[in-house]
Amino acid sequence: MSNIKVDFSYAGVPITEVLKYNEKVNKIHEEFQKNKDDEKEFLGWLELPTNYDKEEFQKIKEAAKRIQENSEVLVVIGIGGSYLGARAVIEALSDTFTNYKKGKFPRIIYAGNNMSPRYINNLIDFISDKEFSINVISKSGTTTEPGIAFRILRELLENKYGIDEAKSRIYVTTDKEKGALKTLATEEDYETFVIPDNVGGRYSVLTAVGLLPIATAGIDIEKLMLGAKTAQDKYSDSNIKYNECYQYAVTRNLLYLDDKDIEILANYEPKMHYFTEWWKQLYGESEGKELKGIFPAGVDLTTDLHSMGQYIQEGRRNLFETVINIEETEENIIMKADEDNLDGLNYLEGKDLDYINKKAMEGTVMAHTKGGVPNILINMKKLDEETIGELIYFFELSCAMSGKILGVNPFNQPGVEEYKKNMFKLLGKPGYENKI
Repeated sequence: MSNIKVDFSYAGVPITEVLKYNEKVNKIHEEFQKNKDDEKEFLGWLELPTNYDKEEFQKIKEAAKRIQENSEVLVVIGIGGSYLGARAVIEALSDTFTNYKKGKFPRIIYAGNNMSPRYINNLIDFISDKEFSINVISKSGTTTEPGIAFRILRELLENKYGIDEAKSRIYVTTDKEKGALKTLATEEDYETFVIPDNVGGRYSVLTAVGLLPIATAGIDIEKLMLGAKTAQDKYSDSNIKYNECYQYAVTRNLLYLDDKDIEILANYEPKMHYFTEWWKQLYGESEGKELKGIFPAGVDLTTDLHSMGQYIQEGRRNLFETVINIEETEENIIMKADEDNLDGLNYLEGKDLDYINKKAMEGTVMAHTKGGVPNILINMKKLDEETIGELIYFFELSCAMSGKILGVNPFNQPGVEEYKKNMFKLLGKPGYENKI
């Protein structure tokens, strides 16, 4: 049963206009189905919830259990899609302060997503007196940021445990057959997991890329995949009239044509912060090309009402919001009366904090809509593995459809290479002397 429902009533886009795209959506949907087995098309994520390597999935669960048994910390080394998906799920479904205390499962920390010496030194200080393992994630093994981090942390691991034991604490997620990291993993006999050839980085959270760290954090990956399967089944109908995922894709494009070229993903749950970061990469890297695309931004509310709220309410009218609303909470706090009532909050006596948060959301949606900012509400029944799995697939599919409607290839990222060439030239990398 689906745990997600989309509300377009605040979007300002008539359903009649959305339905005009039915023929176009049908055509793209058929294109996806026709090309889903072509590795060059990067559509492997489409059937991933049902068509994944069951043997590797079991290997992931077994490796996660070993890490849980011998490590207090797992360092996930990766950048972009190599860590954002895992971090999004882990932070959404874990205790907010997991990494500040010793718990049942290893703390998950991240490296290779920046080149700050201060960050790396702080990380080394943190793990030096703890039992730890490494999961390095890279298709090529030559990406600069994770490559540097892996060099440093591999040496730290070998110095702490010796070369032989260190090998058993290094887990490599990389290409099936080629690349520098695959070569190293084979030579050193590191346990290796596969990044499928037909799944690009930002669509890879439901592969070993995301699943190993997620499982290590104690999250049920079976349920995560089950939620994604729910979405796969739910959004298999090409008829836009019955497919909210495709309705979302079309509505975004219609707003874009109306000069709404910034989309803000808003949440009212701090644990969803990194889900927003994952979403930003998914849409930004998929649609931002050929001088086109909606710019993806994010706010954590009500926090950011006190920083960005003014701009959203009264700034340039070139934006719209997609609001994630989690309908049910497993935890709550009831407001009590205070005898002095100096803060004037006694009117909230007997009301629970989730109710207050929901009213803040409803009031904000009303205010922003009245202020000329269209809103789309994605109502999630609850925050759990199945719902997050469903939400991941919803956004992946809608992103692919939206990019195709926009007229770009949502599965490549040619612009990423430009800054790399400049950086390599400035750093003196052989072969890049004349690239700028």
